[in-house]
Amino acid sequence: MHDELIAQAQAWLTEDPDPDTRTELARLIDAKDETELAARFSGTLQFGTAGLRGELGAGPMRMNRSVVIRAAAGLAAYLKKQGPPAGEGEPGLVVIGYDARHKSHDFAQDTAAVMTGAGLRAAVLPRPLPTPVLAFATRHLGAVAGVEVTASHNPPRDNGYKVYLGDGSQIVPPADIDIAAEIAAVPSLTTVPRPTEGWDTLDDSVLDAYLARTDAVLSEGSPRTARTVYTAMHGVGKDVLLAAFARAGFPAPVLVAEQADPDPEFPTVAFPNPEEPGAMDLAFATARALSGETAPDLIIANDPDADRCAVAVQDDTDGTGWRMLRGDEVGALLAAHLVRRGATGTFAESIVSSSLLGRIAEKAGLPHVETLTGFKWIARAEGLRYGYEEALGYCVDPDGVRDKDGITAALLITELASRLKEEGRTLLDLLDDLAVEHGLHATDQLSVRVEDLSLIAAAMRRLREQPPTELAGLPITHTDDLTQGTAELPPTDGLRYTLDGARVIVRPSGTEPKLKCYLEVVIPVGSHKDLPAARAKATGLLESIKRDLSTAAGI
Repeated sequence: MHDELIAQAQAWLTEDPDPDTRTELARLIDAKDETELAARFSGTLQFGTAGLRGELGAGPMRMNRSVVIRAAAGLAAYLKKQGPPAGEGEPGLVVIGYDARHKSHDFAQDTAAVMTGAGLRAAVLPRPLPTPVLAFATRHLGAVAGVEVTASHNPPRDNGYKVYLGDGSQIVPPADIDIAAEIAAVPSLTTVPRPTEGWDTLDDSVLDAYLARTDAVLSEGSPRTARTVYTAMHGVGKDVLLAAFARAGFPAPVLVAEQADPDPEFPTVAFPNPEEPGAMDLAFATARALSGETAPDLIIANDPDADRCAVAVQDDTDGTGWRMLRGDEVGALLAAHLVRRGATGTFAESIVSSSLLGRIAEKAGLPHVETLTGFKWIARAEGLRYGYEEALGYCVDPDGVRDKDGITAALLITELASRLKEEGRTLLDLLDDLAVEHGLHATDQLSVRVEDLSLIAAAMRRLREQPPTELAGLPITHTDDLTQGTAELPPTDGLRYTLDGARVIVRPSGTEPKLKCYLEVVIPVGSHKDLPAARAKATGLLESIKRDLSTAAGI
């Protein structure tokens, strides 16, 4: 096995175009580091509906230029088999965007070279920009595909490769399977033409068009008074968000200076994800330092590629003065705001998101659908007007960006905060109103990060073989094994438990080494004075469900 592994590594080394990974791999070969080589050559990164995502480094199980060139060649072959765009004689256009992570620019340039060498047209965004700008550009420029080089909110050592097709939404089966087959059919990098020129680097006109489109998000003449603190989380959101806020006429956000500019090392956070503990601490400190006329009404955070939007509000419950709203809370607030504005069309959400959206849509007489997790599914809801998922993703302008967009979501939540401010109210007041009107929908998550992926499979197997019959004393009235699919949903690896007044969904993460369990309890509320007791009851139930579920899954 040792000799075979070394031979594999040496064969890879001869094709590797990147001096950094060549040096890294040569060092491992010289050291005969079998453990590390085995980890890198135990298979290949699998291309799926999330595209590619993984740790940077040499070898087929890491993100590197060799892997990206193969992925681009497979995508190009797939696109060519689809033929030129209807009614057009010239080859299709592929638009390529990238974030500010290590190697992102290199991966974007390699992709452009491969597309050009395959006889397609390629255009690269002018600099690192938010993922929603690429999603917008794909539709705006009439491209047959878009590629975004990003690992979103993953750790600094990761990068990724996300593919959109011509409708501007992310790929779903069977496109991912067909593209993966084309990638696997690439015999050698030497067979992939990669010219050194021939593609376009776009100017700022596409960004200007994106910013012009943000006008459609807000109501004409709406209040624009809410003050914000903003963090880009060391990512690429700052300049675009500031431009969008200035265009809208909002007060200029106060920046969290330590996190304002792109930095691929993400030095101030353990994980560059607003949901992770500690990630928002600097934003809270910045907000607490402001007072009087400069005191903020809310804190806005984007993840590093700015497709997600986090919101925090003044709340001294835990002594910090601020608290992050859950994605489900922001999802309900935006929905209620759009309903009040007279929005029509379908309200869509993932199955792991709160059922409160369905209650809001039903009362407004609007269509409501649940989809599998991920905006690749939400974006395809028929007649979509608004979509969200609990992981801080919101699509508030599907005609412009058919994906989650942390910039336009920030605009819309700030408009809502401004309107409430004019009424002497806050986002928390509106959440209270929704709880009284529809019942308190309290959500939580049990999320377990693992080093060994087999632990996730073992937990899912245990739940299937020894299914729980109750959680927190609530009987489980129905269990759906989502691998079988349902009348509304295609198959996926997950379990859904319906309880008396609660719901639990368990699934492996599609982008991180995590097992995720999504919990919701619904408590009827008679009036505003009943809210404290309802919240206390909900908190107790959620904690009990977490404990019992953890025991049942063996995690």
